[in-house]
Amino acid sequence: MEEKIKVCVIIVSYNFEPWIPLCLPSVKASTLPATIVVIDNASQDHTCEIIRYQYPDVVLMKNSQNLGFGKANNQGMKYALENGFDYVFLLNQDARLHPRALETLILAATGNTDYGILSPVHLNGTGDRLDFGFAEYTRLTSKEEIEQLPNEITECLFINAAMWLIPTSVIKEIGGFAPIFPHYGEDRNYAQRVRKNGYRVGFVKSAIGYHHRQQRKVSPNAYFYSEYIYFLTEAVNPFYSYFKAFAYSILAAVKKAFVSLFKGKIYIFAKYMNIACRLIIQTPAICRTRKETLTPGAHYLY
Repeated sequence: MEEKIKVCVIIVSYNFEPWIPLCLPSVKASTLPATIVVIDNASQDHTCEIIRYQYPDVVLMKNSQNLGFGKANNQGMKYALENGFDYVFLLNQDARLHPRALETLILAATGNTDYGILSPVHLNGTGDRLDFGFAEYTRLTSKEEIEQLPNEITECLFINAAMWLIPTSVIKEIGGFAPIFPHYGEDRNYAQRVRKNGYRVGFVKSAIGYHHRQQRKVSPNAYFYSEYIYFLTEAVNPFYSYFKAFAYSILAAVKKAFVSLFKGKIYIFAKYMNIACRLIIQTPAICRTRKETLTPGAHYLY
């Protein structure tokens, strides 16, 4: 491994205090040294004080308000570009890394420059099974299946951004996360843009990360918010023409609304019509985002 390779680990934090003892020491124990940048989204606990006094070598950027995942990560990406880093590694605050994870990912990335995003295998917090989201996105069900994969890198259409390695050369070309997404959806859109620009997305089977989260029952409000985000990602999908994007977002939401109406489900009808109306109101921003994200350059970072 060449010592000159510079890696910037970006962690967006909000009330990070419970996770600090898991997350930050795991990065500091990495066999590949990395600079840690924490972008704090106006935490209400002692996050910033703990980082300042216990981890003085961590670069801490404190926001006065919660900017969300995408905009805060864009701040970190900007820092990485301005300071000459070769790679950024996006790490969720509730995740931790195996000591060799970064080194293994960098080795894979340097030998496979056609990949714009590489991720480790996402295990749950105890490491005894796959993280439920990772299992869904990769269509794999167990650690044993991972071990039996024939190649070191497996290509996927999408892996959530809890643990992403991205070359800064790709960021200069693709840009940052699109600000149209308030929370969630920005990583799916980014993966689409990476693939649209001819790069691949995948995971490295011998690199391991741990995501300390639990699968919880989704409330009705959370479900319909996720539906709105899904249709919004379809509206700005760079693989779609404007007509197809309209059909797969606004028209698809209206269709779901009237299917629910015919079944007598008035509440669900109203929810999907609300989604369609929100998308219609967002049309100028959707058109702007479609244009911007198809334009080369590090937009959203400056």
